[in-house]
Amino acid sequence: MTHEERPDDMQELVTEIARALVDEPEAVIVEAVEREESTVLRLRVAPSDVGKVIGKQGRTARSMRTILGAVSMKHHHRYTLDILEEDKQAAASE
Repeated sequence: MTHEERPDDMQELVTEIARALVDEPEAVIVEAVEREESTVLRLRVAPSDVGKVIGKQGRTARSMRTILGAVSMKHHHRYTLDILEEDKQAAASE
């Protein structure tokens, strides 16, 4: 499946879900990294919101990954979600 045939809105979907969960929606950044047979979606949020996108015992993150897994099956293209934690010093320097 070529890139043109794949839905580009997976990045947008993860962005909207994350924005609905956090206190600082303007800080949500989702970067799509294309690999040969998969796309890695890297989610960054404000340091104070990391717990909100992970959820208790990782339930929220697991739910988002389940949605991506279902889409992966339908489109025969693997999507994975990485939730990146940045230390406060690195976030302040940007």
